[in-house]
Amino acid sequence: MHCPFCQHLDTRVIDSRVSDDGATIRRRRVCEACGERFSTLETIELKLPVIIKGDGRREAFDARKLRVGFDRALQKRQVAEEQIEAAVRAVVHQLRMTAERELPSRRVGEFVMAELRKLDHVAYVRFASVYRAFEDVADFREELDRLEHDNAVAGEAQLPLLDGEPAGNGKPRRR
Repeated sequence: MHCPFCQHLDTRVIDSRVSDDGATIRRRRVCEACGERFSTLETIELKLPVIIKGDGRREAFDARKLRVGFDRALQKRQVAEEQIEAAVRAVVHQLRMTAERELPSRRVGEFVMAELRKLDHVAYVRFASVYRAFEDVADFREELDRLEHDNAVAGEAQLPLLDGEPAGNGKPRRR
């Protein structure tokens, strides 16, 4: 590694620490020529698939866009930041696990919907309404009915979707 101060070709690692999530390593370095110290971050570089948009365009996967999608769906919902980050990481992990070079954006949307469904049902329905292009109230009702049926079977614990309905097991998820 080149020294950022004097551009000398050789630096020495004097300390290495793994981040809490295990995804990065922070290395403290010293330049052999000028003695200046600096830090570097080492991360795993894995190729994520190229995303094929609905109109056929191809673009590199962008985790920021993924996060913006989660943030929009979860706007004004009481979901902890850590839960959102974990959901984003889960989607990125699923993308890596596909081991495909190209992936349709619809598939990414399915991964996002699965994570939103675990986090917050209102956010899930918000996202699904745009993702599946709901055209009328009947589309919403169908999705709500499907969600309520699945919740009754699974006994999930979230706030009710509509006023007057019982919540999962009465323990809403809060920040």
